[in-house]
Amino acid sequence: MQLEALATNDDPFEDAGIGVAYNFASPANRRVTGPFYRFVRMVKGPRYAPMVDHVEATAGPLERDGGRAEQRVTVTGPGGRTVTYRFGLSRDRAGDLDGYWPTDRVVSE
Repeated sequence: MQLEALATNDDPFEDAGIGVAYNFASPANRRVTGPFYRFVRMVKGPRYAPMVDHVEATAGPLERDGGRAEQRVTVTGPGGRTVTYRFGLSRDRAGDLDGYWPTDRVVSE
């Protein structure tokens, strides 16, 4: 869902896709990345910019271990730059994200 939203980041309004990614960030992730305006700046920075308005995303297998999971995703950005990211997820059993797998971290390889 996050990658689909980031592929059309400004639809239906500016940075809507980044907003979806922020909403699915785990509480621990948000503590590190800060409020939304800082999250936007980080995602539009050089490390994560290929995800914004990307033209292709290919997900590898989801590797689960209990309440944790990891998935590699290779993204081709709008400028043709290809980057592989490793998404770290954990099962949330409380709060607003109960039943979802919020993102704990995204690391470029």
